[in-house]
Amino acid sequence: MAEPAESAQPAQAVSAAKRSDRSPWNWLLLIPIVLPLVTSIYNRESPRLWGFPAFYWLQLLFILVGVITTTVVYQMTRKRSGGTRG
Repeated sequence: MAEPAESAQPAQAVSAAKRSDRSPWNWLLLIPIVLPLVTSIYNRESPRLWGFPAFYWLQLLFILVGVITTTVVYQMTRKRSGGTRG
């Protein structure tokens, strides 16, 4: 007779279920989500930068803010091991 799937869980799956990735640093990820939604920031033509209206260069700036924010959150929340790789 076969055992039910619930009782045959490996120890690794049980320990992974207990792990929590909650960190206050994750709240920073709201910045690149909310910033482009505020259209009053970029709904105009001036100031121009190298001849480009504000809409275009601000969209590129939003991408840069997203990359920087994601990098900071990743660096601050990744698990660091005590050992060295060799």
